[in-house]
Amino acid sequence: MTISEQIKVLCVRSNISVAELARRMGTTPQNFNSKMKRESFTVSDLEYLAETVGCSFERHFVLPDGEKV
Repeated sequence: MTISEQIKVLCVRSNISVAELARRMGTTPQNFNSKMKRESFTVSDLEYLAETVGCSFERHFVLPDGEKV
């Protein structure tokens, strides 16, 4: 699943629109949608996004057997 797909799922589960998430993050929906299309979010962007909706973002590698590194 791409980051953009994950963000859409997060919005659905948080009961907010992508446009509302963009506004909460201090950007326009157009700029946010552009970043989603390009998949150009930094780790800092994703951490701030998670904080904005009240969840966490964990960075890790997942091996093919499911083990997290």
